[in-house]
Amino acid sequence: MTAHIDTHLPTVNARLYPRGGLDVLSRDEVARLRDASTGMHDLLRRCALAVLTSGSASDDPRAARELYPDFDIEVHQQDRGVRIDLVHAPAMAFVDGELIRGVAELLFAVVRDLAYTAIELGEDGGRDLASTDGITDAVFGLLRNARILHPTEPNLVVCWGGHSISRDEYVYTKQVGYELGLRGLDICTGCGPGAMKGPMKGATIAHAKQRRRRTRYIGITEPGIIAAESPNPIVNHLVIMPDIEKRLEAFVRMGHGIIVFPGGVGTAEEILYLLGILLREENAGLPFPLILTGPTASAAYFEQIDRFIRLTLGEAATSRYEIIVGDPATVAKRMSTGIRKVREHRIAQKDSFYFNWSIDIPLAFQQPFVPTHEAMASLNLHHGRAPHELAADLRRAFSGIVAGNVKEDGMRRIEAHGPFEIHGAPDMMESLDALLRAFVAQRRMKIAGEYRPCYRVVA
Repeated sequence: MTAHIDTHLPTVNARLYPRGGLDVLSRDEVARLRDASTGMHDLLRRCALAVLTSGSASDDPRAARELYPDFDIEVHQQDRGVRIDLVHAPAMAFVDGELIRGVAELLFAVVRDLAYTAIELGEDGGRDLASTDGITDAVFGLLRNARILHPTEPNLVVCWGGHSISRDEYVYTKQVGYELGLRGLDICTGCGPGAMKGPMKGATIAHAKQRRRRTRYIGITEPGIIAAESPNPIVNHLVIMPDIEKRLEAFVRMGHGIIVFPGGVGTAEEILYLLGILLREENAGLPFPLILTGPTASAAYFEQIDRFIRLTLGEAATSRYEIIVGDPATVAKRMSTGIRKVREHRIAQKDSFYFNWSIDIPLAFQQPFVPTHEAMASLNLHHGRAPHELAADLRRAFSGIVAGNVKEDGMRRIEAHGPFEIHGAPDMMESLDALLRAFVAQRRMKIAGEYRPCYRVVA
């Protein structure tokens, strides 16, 4: 790598030669990679800037571009492989003119995943993205290309939770991560700050104490949200899925158990996604440990989530999760026990340890949902539906609010046409409105600044 520091602005011009999946390529592969990166230049620029500003305190996806308007990234073809040029890159990603190694790895992951998506999942890629099996195969292909599928013992815990949480909640996520790490468990999160960073930070200390050298801190994100939730510095494996639905499927296919910390609408979306799948008859006998946890002060938060689930999805849904408050050690013990059952089940079913092929995920949970005003208003949020079908539409409702809060396309729709309208059964809408109001009051919608709702609940 060669670098030239601009002495007038806090930016750096750099030339990089990627490693890890991009270092041994044929001329044809390099040419296709270059062509793909050219066709998605704006997306590549946005995702690269998010990585280079890792640790940013803002959750506005446009903030980094306003701070670094002259930033650019170019992918060049050479016989020796790929060359990446950075122009006016944020100086915070460099030390003495050299790009921080961890940041460089995440940057190469951005190029790798966006190029793979453009080449393999594009119109000429030959993938069947209209069927359940085809979409699952695409998710598998992305994860395998990222080199994070390894035939190791089941030990991966997915941790969900908000990017905007209180200090007490953040400390608690670190404590849980520490207890998980002591038991040899690795961590996978959405890669951002808050409840996505805390478990990883706690686990690093525990892993060091246990002298574990091969550790995984996997961050799975998607282009629409990475700019608002840039990867935290602990992530050592970053994967960018094409959309939120494939991101959620990747969590469920890779994880051996899931822990949910307090969060906002994104966390509610994740809970509903998983419960909708687990409530299907096809998955009734599938062991999948799911624990909702937080500090003692967050007990009321989980009580409200629990009430909302009982009202919408029914009492049967509560049998698929456990709520543990204020006890990190018990959380880790229960998760470790649950993962042992997952291991036994995978062996009995001859399923792989690294990718859960057995779990049935229907097409309704896989197809990308574009949150337009029309689509949000037409969601069927009424009683009398099968729980997993209602869960699919509830998930879409929360996904739309996430888009309106932190995704650039969604924010533009709100600015142009006003808030989304969400319609449904009166009691369901009353409970939904109360839940969303609580999220706003607890500052779970936005890290900084006054929150302006991007939605309106209509009974």
